[in-house]
Amino acid sequence: MTLSRRQFSRTAGLIAGSLVAVPADAQTRDDARREVPDVIRALSPLPGAPPYITDDERRARIGKARRLMAEQGLGAIVLEPGTTMAYFVDVRWGLSERPFLLVIPARGELAYVAPAFEENRAREITKFTNDVRVWQEDEDATALVAGILKERGVATGKVGLEERVRFFIVDGLRKAAPAIEWTLATPVTAGCRMIKSATEIALMQHANDITIAAYKAGLSTLHEGLTQNELRDNITAAYRALGASGPIDVSFGEYTAFPHGSVQPQRLKSGDVVQIDDGVSFGGYQSDITRTVVFGTPSKRQVDVWNLEKKAQAAAFAAARVGATCESVDAAARKVISDAGFGPGYKVPGLPHRTGHGIGMDGHEWTNFVKGNTTRLAPGMCFSDEPMIAIYGEFGIRLEDCLYITPDGPKFFTQPSPAIDQPFAS
Repeated sequence: MTLSRRQFSRTAGLIAGSLVAVPADAQTRDDARREVPDVIRALSPLPGAPPYITDDERRARIGKARRLMAEQGLGAIVLEPGTTMAYFVDVRWGLSERPFLLVIPARGELAYVAPAFEENRAREITKFTNDVRVWQEDEDATALVAGILKERGVATGKVGLEERVRFFIVDGLRKAAPAIEWTLATPVTAGCRMIKSATEIALMQHANDITIAAYKAGLSTLHEGLTQNELRDNITAAYRALGASGPIDVSFGEYTAFPHGSVQPQRLKSGDVVQIDDGVSFGGYQSDITRTVVFGTPSKRQVDVWNLEKKAQAAAFAAARVGATCESVDAAARKVISDAGFGPGYKVPGLPHRTGHGIGMDGHEWTNFVKGNTTRLAPGMCFSDEPMIAIYGEFGIRLEDCLYITPDGPKFFTQPSPAIDQPFAS
């Protein structure tokens, strides 16, 4: 079907995945900012939510990390608060000038380092060990780490630091334990986090299902004069109604050529390209989806570029086979776009960014579909598939669905858009 201006101004609702919008005269734009549209108010959390990650799975992750440490010749790894710490031990702690650290040795008991005045809180939330070392305000936290390592038999050799450990801590560790060779822990941390379990895949699937439901509801509220902020608010409200939370990038018209939108005020008019991009967090796992449609009747130029983008997305998916390199997936999508006269490389008009990024607990994590990345695809890896065609001054088309690698090849979490006037497969 064609999403005409007249169709968009008819009735609120969703019909078989097609778009039907709130009438422009149903309420003033000021009211639209205050009121949640009925189509969103009617939403409720999706059924069939999968179980969250258990401590048994986290213990298995620590076991895998230790096997990878042995392979890499590391005596231990050291983490600051962040996603990786949450991944291994389900501990969340804010970053400040006072270090809070986790030591995972290749052999022996885990240990935490915490400010002394926070000891009680630290003991409440830490897991898998009772070894919590504390330091007073006039003491050096990194000296405690050096002592833990020595006790675990790691007075020399290599110790890995999670890549997000801040420099002042790295500098302190170097001074506290100069005999140790401090190196990146990425082969261990990424080596674990890149490969998702069945439980992680299920959580990501639910996050993707929520995002699609929110997008359907949000796009049903399109009307003449709608601002990008109003559409953003509608989709955010849909996320909440569906039992999740997350950001959303919205852009109209020429601003859809900006990969992550524009701060310029935008009001929707007939013939505008509409682009929505981002996703939600559910059970600690992320989705990332982009849908691009036209409000009103699309031009031939818009249809042609949209179809080319769809072909590039399909080429990336077809190339994402077990054993293929990440860069070969990027090359497959980029060739479709450059063969049509765009680019070459990252030049615009064309594809200005990598074809896809890793995704899991973070919206962007290891590893990427990008030139130069010779990492080979393996079952359990998850990526976005999002080549984009940016034409500054006109519009941009991005189609994005995330996929995961199985022994038999890639599978999408969400089915790609069938056509420019049909953003949802069902």
